[in-house]
Amino acid sequence: MADQYLLGAVVASILGFLLLHVGFHGWKGRARRTAGKCGSGPVVPGDGGTEVIIVGAGVAGSALAYALGKDGRRVHVIERDLSEPDRIVGELLQPGGYLKLLELGLEDCVDEIDAQRVLGYALFKDDKSTKLSYPLEKFHSDIAGRSFHNGRFIQRMREKAASLPNVRLEQGTVTSLIEENGTVKGVVYKTKSGEEFKALSPLTIVCDGCFSNLRRTLCSPKVDVPSCFVGLVLENCQLPFPDHGHVILANPSPILFYPISSTEIRCLVDVPGQKVPSIANGEMANYLKTMVAPQVPTELHDSFVAAIDKGSIRTMPNRSMPAAPHPTAGALLMGDAFNMRHPLTGGGMTVALSDIVVLRNLLKPLHDLHDAAALCKYLESFYTLRKPVASTINTLAGALYKVFSASPDQARNEMRQACFDYLSLGGVFSSGPIALLSGLNPRPLSLVAHFFAVAIYGVGRLLLPFPSLERLWIGARLISGAAGIIFPIIKAEGVRQMFFPATVPAYYRAPPVN
Repeated sequence: MADQYLLGAVVASILGFLLLHVGFHGWKGRARRTAGKCGSGPVVPGDGGTEVIIVGAGVAGSALAYALGKDGRRVHVIERDLSEPDRIVGELLQPGGYLKLLELGLEDCVDEIDAQRVLGYALFKDDKSTKLSYPLEKFHSDIAGRSFHNGRFIQRMREKAASLPNVRLEQGTVTSLIEENGTVKGVVYKTKSGEEFKALSPLTIVCDGCFSNLRRTLCSPKVDVPSCFVGLVLENCQLPFPDHGHVILANPSPILFYPISSTEIRCLVDVPGQKVPSIANGEMANYLKTMVAPQVPTELHDSFVAAIDKGSIRTMPNRSMPAAPHPTAGALLMGDAFNMRHPLTGGGMTVALSDIVVLRNLLKPLHDLHDAAALCKYLESFYTLRKPVASTINTLAGALYKVFSASPDQARNEMRQACFDYLSLGGVFSSGPIALLSGLNPRPLSLVAHFFAVAIYGVGRLLLPFPSLERLWIGARLISGAAGIIFPIIKAEGVRQMFFPATVPAYYRAPPVN
């Protein structure tokens, strides 16, 4: 117990110093790039009474359409392709995301799609493993993670949104935003037959996903692609820990396994960099069999090789993009078009659904959306109110990916081993980080505290029982490396909004008087 108090005191001291240092410089150097963007323009009535146009009907667009439609808004959703999507990501909804689904009244969208309950994670390193369960004791028995086929989930969300009489779901490709005097008035889109139409509304919300061609006018996109996922579907096998996602700390980077139906297990192999071995000439199959298969748990090995031989190998770049909005009158960005993080932790849908709850609550008291300038100023509070949840999940995803990846640097590998051992301790050492990862306790300070507790734990392992100059040097590099991992991510997210949102004036914005 004394050791735990001592560790807590050390963490608090280091954390306080580092946060003050980074917070000051991050706050001081952060430019206000968006000042003056919310210009007013002549008010144009909505086309056919439409109040909100939503571009895209993926997870974010469909959920938002239902949430706003249920509040009585007249919503027009324009989606490029209304057939069932087929993706290898967006298949794991964390418990925190499921709570948001409940809050939006969309929990039945995980029914009738063979979705699987997920109760936590199993972590594997070398020949050791540890089980990390979600801290769900205080919640209703239905609360858990859910994993499923992404396309089935999206189709259920679309059906739910389209069931509302005031929501119109249309297939079409939005080619541009209609802008007048700095105010977005609507969109130009082409139907499947090639006909071009204009749709007008006082508010346009862009949710056209990671490949968005509209985001550049509404934000400053700095997209990083640290790695690619190689996706396989395993059949006729059982996970070593049923109802859990599995993370293998492999070389050079993690491998994921989780169920997506009662008979299928998704495997995602992370390949660092933007280039992957060619699937067409057999290089990929050879890479998976020679480099990856030996690191797969024995219970899954044969099914993994069989999936490679079957040939249904797919790839997906892993994108990361901090939210850097330009508040623009008449328009808003949401979902992956707005903010992305490494998908290692499966936090994307949780962030999107949390953002939707924030936006819905902000729009609820408004009866008229036509004062574009006043609405734009009011909705600046959205960017602050979303930050604690979104930034915690984003930062954790980026930091964990770097910690879980192998490195030629001995200090980084010590950090990796320390993280595995720290999580294996159980109690608060595992429940705390898993509560962060699952979206059940998205608190930025808790994230930083656990991150540096892992680093200090790693230093303690190095210095006991007898310290040496070499071990002291590695320990110093470990602490320095930990700071080098997490602080650039925090800086990109915004120190002030992430840790001190109540100091941002927009936090207190009141609804405009209609």
